[in-house]
Amino acid sequence: MKGKIGIGIRAMGWKTNARSSSSSKMKVWIIRGTTMVLLWTCLVQLTALGDTWGPRVLKGWPSSSTQDSHSLDVKFLPAAPVRVLPHKRVYQNNGYLMVSCNGGLNQMRSAICDMVAIARFLNVTLIVPELDKTSFWADPSEFEDIFDVNHFITSLRDEVRILKQLPPRLKKRADLGIVHTMPPVSWSDISYYHNQILPLIKKYKIVHLNRTDARLANNGQPLELQKLRCRVNFDALRFTPQIEYLGRRIVQRLRQNGPFLVLHLRYEMDMLAFSGCTQGCNLDEVEELTRMRYAYPWWKEKIINSELKRKDGLCPLTPEETTLTLRALDIDRDIQIYIAAGEIYGGQRRMADLAAAFPKLVRKETLLGADDLQFFQNHSSQMAALDYLVSLESDIFVPTYDGNMAKVVEGHRRYLGFKKTITLDRKLLVELIDKYTSGSLSWDEFSNAVKDAHSARMGSPKKRVVISDRPKEEDYFYANPEEYLQPLETKPVSIL
Repeated sequence: MKGKIGIGIRAMGWKTNARSSSSSKMKVWIIRGTTMVLLWTCLVQLTALGDTWGPRVLKGWPSSSTQDSHSLDVKFLPAAPVRVLPHKRVYQNNGYLMVSCNGGLNQMRSAICDMVAIARFLNVTLIVPELDKTSFWADPSEFEDIFDVNHFITSLRDEVRILKQLPPRLKKRADLGIVHTMPPVSWSDISYYHNQILPLIKKYKIVHLNRTDARLANNGQPLELQKLRCRVNFDALRFTPQIEYLGRRIVQRLRQNGPFLVLHLRYEMDMLAFSGCTQGCNLDEVEELTRMRYAYPWWKEKIINSELKRKDGLCPLTPEETTLTLRALDIDRDIQIYIAAGEIYGGQRRMADLAAAFPKLVRKETLLGADDLQFFQNHSSQMAALDYLVSLESDIFVPTYDGNMAKVVEGHRRYLGFKKTITLDRKLLVELIDKYTSGSLSWDEFSNAVKDAHSARMGSPKKRVVISDRPKEEDYFYANPEEYLQPLETKPVSIL
């Protein structure tokens, strides 16, 4: 009996030990499983962080391999808001479109909008556009140094497939130069791309468009295409967090001191050399500007009559002419004026009248420290991006020349609620200024004439002027994208 009981007790002990052993193994497996899940979760999060911040935080900002120095302290950058991604549009891919943009930031910006719309209507895959690095400014910035590339791709995925680079097999072909490259015809309808470019994409699988400025017509396009151009411009082309952060800081510092006007004073050396406009320049400066114009073969016009061009309203206003114009418009002497421009040709000598009339002149260099802008030096497009953001937020925007930035900012401010933008009638202004300076007009007569001439040029709603056979002379689509604008009753909004 005792033996049986002993055997029973030993058996029960074996079963207890077995259960204990089994339980221990189970705990070990649970711990291992939990650890693996946690490690995998961390890996996924780090991968996502690498995609978003990798080029900047993990590898040092800025991301372009052409930029050096240390990474920006990003602890002050706001966390990106969680957003719901649109559903991917499913379509049969007809091939791949590569584009190389040309010109300055805002010329490239509008071109990118055009190329997205073209890719969408051709049912092709767009490769993230290459930015111009060979123009006068020689800015080495890549797309992702200026724009939030991940937002650009994901925000448009319900319209078109966008990739950062070609698939490996096709990329090898492209690296070997086995790509059909061509410049599309300027001011073309979407039908041109459907009838001429799409067959080439289907034939070669990849087509590279090496010119993108003004390659899509302003008018006569399908409404959905026009709306997509605007959606890219106003939503998908978001600047990098670093640029938006610094732009926000500039605006905050300006707002602390009251309202501000942004003056896009287009009076840099390259502008004057290119245009041949030398009003107010001395003989040495005229010679310097002429030498520069002849040094750049892609600037086609060499012999220019500056005075005749000025009287036709084709020159940017000088700083002195701008001063008279702002005074005539009764701009408050105490308003802050932010100069959105590069280095003004002639320096303090040419800015003296403006500084005397409006003492609160500021620039990004005076509102930010040298450390803030160190990564932007020699990167004109990134500097221009800061000016673009501040221009959008200003109480008044006044461009002295109708270049690409002036036009694109004007259209963007219309979209934000028809913010006050004074588009100057330069031809009339130089005529009035000459009469005033010669004594033919009194100050009151001059001022009243200037105000009367610009009462309907303040950025209010209007129809785009269409000149079908002369697209360069008609209203630019991006200056007045009326197909996408809300009624005037809409309250102006901020993007920062």
